[in-house]
Amino acid sequence: MTQYRSRIAGTGSFLPEKRLSNHDLEKMVETSDAWIVERTGIRYRHLAEDGVNTSDLALQAARKALDEAKLAPTDLDMILVATVSPDMPMPNTACILQHKLGARDCMAVDISAACTGFVYGLTIADQFIRTGMYKNILVVGAEILHRYVNYKERETCILFGDAAGAAVLTRAKDNEDSKIWSSHLHADGTISDLFVLQAGGSAIPFSQRVLDENLQYVKMKGREIFKHAVRTMSNACDEALAHNDLKAEDVNWIIPHQANLRIIEAVAKHFGAPMEKVVVEIAEMGNTSAATIIVALDKAIRDGRIQRGHNVLLTAFGAGITSGSLLLRY
Repeated sequence: MTQYRSRIAGTGSFLPEKRLSNHDLEKMVETSDAWIVERTGIRYRHLAEDGVNTSDLALQAARKALDEAKLAPTDLDMILVATVSPDMPMPNTACILQHKLGARDCMAVDISAACTGFVYGLTIADQFIRTGMYKNILVVGAEILHRYVNYKERETCILFGDAAGAAVLTRAKDNEDSKIWSSHLHADGTISDLFVLQAGGSAIPFSQRVLDENLQYVKMKGREIFKHAVRTMSNACDEALAHNDLKAEDVNWIIPHQANLRIIEAVAKHFGAPMEKVVVEIAEMGNTSAATIIVALDKAIRDGRIQRGHNVLLTAFGAGITSGSLLLRY
């Protein structure tokens, strides 16, 4: 069977205009700008306005990615939306985005893999292109997380923001050098209790009890998450290099999930990479789950850091517990 190569033809990102600073949080919860920066590296997070949905953020990012790829929505064969904050349980956000974009009748589905969602989505899209089934696929990471945060709980409210990023994956032509080298995806459900959003599913449907016990908000075990995040992302990076018989110096850029600056620095140290080779955007946007990697990738492409021909290593860790890496030549 003929195997094709995938290439990123265009990227786009969108962050809402409204920002919440560390100084704003000082007025809401017992914390300080210095404490937040020291422990997370975050200074600001962007918040969607009331009445704005995840699909609206996704729409803005998707349009930019399609423009960059010089494709119309009607050229798309598939739409994948990675999110843990969909517009609603059903229909899925990908179908809502399909309608808002004006895309044609095509496969449209959501992926729930938390912060690893975009890496999962890019991998799925790559497989459909490799086999020749589809040519043009839109992969989106989009979240409105601030609505799931308890602003009386310091451990979580300082971390999360809202954003969307999108990439158009297309079939590479013979004269195009871009490719996805490999993906390495994992999940460990035995520690799925480290990061949870309990309410809204079949286990705990919405009720007065949910509101009384604040079950509609995210809960996390920070120390355990830190430890597993560094270990799993580091292992996934090692796995990518070993699989492709490459060395750390063969990688031009690393883009880790933007969850915490100390986690990013620990992964870079394990990898033996200077921070100058790591794309870090967390200070200005916080943790935006499935959107962080694609937003960081888009920013680095648009400001000229990432150039065609560069090897870029993406690595992520999220609730589930999911993790993985994807190595590509942009």
